[in-house]
Amino acid sequence: MKATITIELKPSVLDPQGKAIQHSLSTLGFDGVEDVRAGKLFRVTLADSGQPREEIERQLRQMCERLLANTVIENFSYTIEE
Repeated sequence: MKATITIELKPSVLDPQGKAIQHSLSTLGFDGVEDVRAGKLFRVTLADSGQPREEIERQLRQMCERLLANTVIENFSYTIEE
């Protein structure tokens, strides 16, 4: 089983990396880019332990809350591929 976890800054948090990317894209001639928000993507392969989906989702939330995301300034989401 595989999970894809996406971490993004909350909309109210300034994203200097995104602004730098936006500026660089403009410099390269990509003038239509209005905004860029940088984030993180994790692909996690989970052992098939026969756990119910609710338990797997609980574990993914804990991974995000305890290590992968700073929940004060970041939001996270995940998808699970069976």
